Amino acid sequence: MASSGQKTAKYIFVTGGVTSSLGKGIIASSLAKLLQSRGLSVTIQKFDPYINIDPGTLNPYEHGECYVTDDGAETDLDLGHYERFLNIRTSQANNVTTGRIYNNVITRERKGDFLGRTVQVVPHITDEIKRNIRLLGETGEYDIVITEIGGCVGDIESLPFVEAVRQLKFELGEHDTLVVHLTLVPYLASAGELKTKPTQHSVRMLLENGVQPDIIVCRTEHPLPNDIRRKIALFCNVQVNSVIEAIDAETIYDVPLLMKKEKLDQRVLYMLDLYNDQDADLDSWKEFLGHLKNPTDSVTIGLIGKYVELRDAYKSIAEAFIHAGAENECKVNIEWIQSETLGDFDQVAERLRDLDGILVAPGFGERGIEGKINAIRCARENGVPFLGICLGMQCACIEFARNVLGWTESHSAEMNPNASHRVIDMMESQKKVTNKGGTMRLGAYPCKIKKDSLAYKIYGKTQISERHRHRYEFNNEYIGQFEKAGMAATGINPETGLVEIVELKNHPWFVGVQFHPELRSTVMDPHPLFVQFVRASLGHSQEKRMVDTTANVG
Repeated sequence: MASSGQKTAKYIFVTGGVTSSLGKGIIASSLAKLLQSRGLSVTIQKFDPYINIDPGTLNPYEHGECYVTDDGAETDLDLGHYERFLNIRTSQANNVTTGRIYNNVITRERKGDFLGRTVQVVPHITDEIKRNIRLLGETGEYDIVITEIGGCVGDIESLPFVEAVRQLKFELGEHDTLVVHLTLVPYLASAGELKTKPTQHSVRMLLENGVQPDIIVCRTEHPLPNDIRRKIALFCNVQVNSVIEAIDAETIYDVPLLMKKEKLDQRVLYMLDLYNDQDADLDSWKEFLGHLKNPTDSVTIGLIGKYVELRDAYKSIAEAFIHAGAENECKVNIEWIQSETLGDFDQVAERLRDLDGILVAPGFGERGIEGKINAIRCARENGVPFLGICLGMQCACIEFARNVLGWTESHSAEMNPNASHRVIDMMESQKKVTNKGGTMRLGAYPCKIKKDSLAYKIYGKTQISERHRHRYEFNNEYIGQFEKAGMAATGINPETGLVEIVELKNHPWFVGVQFHPELRSTVMDPHPLFVQFVRASLGHSQEKRMVDTTANVG
């Protein structure tokens, strides 16, 4: 690449075929990690074909968790993978939906920008898609921009995106773009063989839309023999060394090493005509994997939530536990507990008895709220390490108000606007909001931590910044009474005075946070809250085992 002037980015497109959930995001992240480890500057963006402006109004059962960036964008959960693998920050520019594309074009049409011309999918929608694809590449910050196209090739919603890729391949030149197509090579047990036909059909569908894939990544449960690779290469118009095996892995964090073994990064650099003689430096990554796969101890932590049937609804929390577990050389076993099953407090202690720690997850709405409150009471009364995130922190305040302060009718204004003690209330800035999308308190906000606090011991500093996604806050009218009774507000937003962190004074480890710490945890930089929560849970587990051993000896 040119050594002077603004850097010109190369573009890699990752498409998928045959079925969804093959792991385009993991392949894109792994490729990006390999290229980054060779000293290249890389970013990834996700283009989603659904018509929602963003996933912010989607039920988690529809699309998994809604990932929030520092700049307040509500985005696809794949951006979480991008950040966790690359240890970089993403933004609004890294996630674009069909809804946003059409919204931008229609807004321009209403303003008269098209001067009376007929607005069409080609060229106006495809031009807007191309403009968004190139936004990050034109900043001069990146050598390579990887664009993941959501959905499957052949889906009617994906057609404008595939057409935009076709045009960009033509416009940008032979060595400036690359298409990586992820497909499935299933194993038929009855026939005892791998089948390439789904891959052939998927590539043919892509070819019908004018796009020739350069590299084909094959998801498979069994190794791809050379004859299968040659067959795919022959029928799909690629060279044999451009057929890459992506075999099922023990953990998603193995995938960069598997892709390195398959020489995916070398092939990409060759086809993009990028000279790079720096070998991928993955020593820190291998060290993380060593800790992850060879734990010296284990803990069981209960994740109390209302969407636990779809674990992707809490994807970032689950990954943050993996990072924190590796940091502590400890395996974290998550017990997924539906909060609706904890409505009877008399049965909760028995249900949660074997847990070493309790995390009450974020969420919206009244369903399952009493179960969350009961779980928190159990953690508080029995000295079990507790972490409450967003609604989990709010439930901790409600539980404390009811069972310590004696305000039995306490609640959140979200659940009961007529409660006698609304210890959680809507922010003033939210009271006149009518639209649901993109109107919450979103993105990174500062927090000032009190020095004589557990929060300060966890973070090791007084000034932090964390990401938010909520409408309701702790009601500051009650701070004095809470503090006097033993629950301290130890983290405060310096600009608004809003409570960010609460903790119990007479408890081994009890912290509630209004923000979402899981969104900032990465492989190379595990979040301190999760690291210390797992450490406290491990200590609690070891104490219980010691007591049990003593009792058995006695």
